[in-house]
Amino acid sequence: MDPTRALLERLSDGAVAGVVDFRGDPAPRASTGRWPAAMFVLVVEIAERFAYHGVSANLISYLTGPLAESTAAAAAAINAWSGVAMMLPLLVACVADAWLGRFRTIVLASILFVVSLGMLTLSSALPAFHSDGCSSFTALSLACSPSPVQVTVFYVSLYMVALAEAGHKPCSQAFGADQFDQHHPKESVSRSSFFNWWFLGMCSGTAATTMVSSYIQDNIGWGLGFGIPCLIMLFALAIFLLGTRRYRYYTSTHSSPFARLARALVALITGSKSSQCANTTLAGEDAEFNAEHREEVRGLLRLFPIWTTCIIYAVISSQSPTFFTKQVATLDRRIGATFLVPPAALQTFICLTIIAFVPVYDRLLVPAARRFTRLSTGITMLQRIGTGLVLSLVAMVVAALVEAKRRGVAREAGLVDDPKAALPMSLWWMVPQYVLFGVSDVFAMIGLQEFFYDQVPDALRSLGLAFYLSIFGVGNFFSSFLISAIDGATKKRGASWFSNNLNRAHLDYFYCLLAGLCAVELLAFIIVSRVYVYKKRVAHHDDSGAIL
Repeated sequence: MDPTRALLERLSDGAVAGVVDFRGDPAPRASTGRWPAAMFVLVVEIAERFAYHGVSANLISYLTGPLAESTAAAAAAINAWSGVAMMLPLLVACVADAWLGRFRTIVLASILFVVSLGMLTLSSALPAFHSDGCSSFTALSLACSPSPVQVTVFYVSLYMVALAEAGHKPCSQAFGADQFDQHHPKESVSRSSFFNWWFLGMCSGTAATTMVSSYIQDNIGWGLGFGIPCLIMLFALAIFLLGTRRYRYYTSTHSSPFARLARALVALITGSKSSQCANTTLAGEDAEFNAEHREEVRGLLRLFPIWTTCIIYAVISSQSPTFFTKQVATLDRRIGATFLVPPAALQTFICLTIIAFVPVYDRLLVPAARRFTRLSTGITMLQRIGTGLVLSLVAMVVAALVEAKRRGVAREAGLVDDPKAALPMSLWWMVPQYVLFGVSDVFAMIGLQEFFYDQVPDALRSLGLAFYLSIFGVGNFFSSFLISAIDGATKKRGASWFSNNLNRAHLDYFYCLLAGLCAVELLAFIIVSRVYVYKKRVAHHDDSGAIL
């Protein structure tokens, strides 16, 4: 072993630099952090995925069912809500990094999840929220129109869920990664692996809720379907608090991230420190914007081209819980003599693919690629993201071909004008596009998470993950805009591409449009990724000299 490396490991066996324990004392390396602490955070994240997707996975069925909205309006509303849920983390991450801290933000977001899910349960289950003559059971029928009170309480609760999601998403993942010291050789490697297993845990929660909640919501009742995620979230919060003594808490003397970035940008533009001379009372790094700080800001600015060239990938990702689910509802969903698969349940194939492929990627593909590239991650973060973009393009092409096939079956069976009839086409035709989505996410989504965590200044990592989430926020807003614009334009010429009768709609045209946009995006991504310069970080080597 390299003597220098051995000395560094011995010196790093005590307290972790810049980290405290729950008492505020220096955090011992042996008894805090690492996988034992990260597992507590992973538990609450799995529950958060169960809670969030317990609402979002089958939301289009609720909006087009009990709330009686059109297919296009429901899809646009879901995309807009998802966009808010993905954009709010930018604000919440700043609050967490500057004032609350990640641990407190996670606790408060978990409590808000419990409250909002409780309100959703009441709004969908209690007769007092429904129109006159509708009980909590008959309200599941289209014959009962929703009351204004039910709609209002539902949407207020829904956007409270979005706010809770905004607190969880950037902070829980950053807090989990904080349990590994990036300057320690072994912990640095574990941190890179953490992002793979983190995503696997997320998908486990998503798969469980997609199978369980969607079946309960479609066959038993929406009140119970929303109530179970509420109880799961309450239990997970208790588990998360049990890990308080084991966590590592990063201390920061920085002011608001927005204020810090604004002053750094001024220093970068002017090329001097004059903008900081007026405020000499600030302590630490905020008072000294030297060349290293200006370089950090340049690194932040270099993230935006990557951010921009992943928007269409986010638009594509937003289709699975909306139009894909509506398509599945038109197919033959029987398994055996009596069991009918809930339409939203096919989203489980995305999660199952991720669960199956993450270990393959982490334990087989990465070591194999490492032999050629000598990188601890096998391939670079941008190469991983680019591979995911290619797979998302293929997924959209397959989705367009399957939808063209589905419409052809409707014509041949004479069921074009009977949208409620099950077509003589198996639901298994839809599985390949879900599987491709899953493999694409293993590359692109996990790659984006690691990239936006790793490439921002250390003090702004929650904000970095919020930037990552904002890709999907803007993507959902853009998807909502596209759907509304195309729906309005195509209605004037006849049947809308998103007609309530999907047999007369043209989702295949929409998927082809997205595939074309993805191809343009992929070309732009290749260009900007080739000129991107990675943030400098400590390199570790194994005994053979390979970079860790």
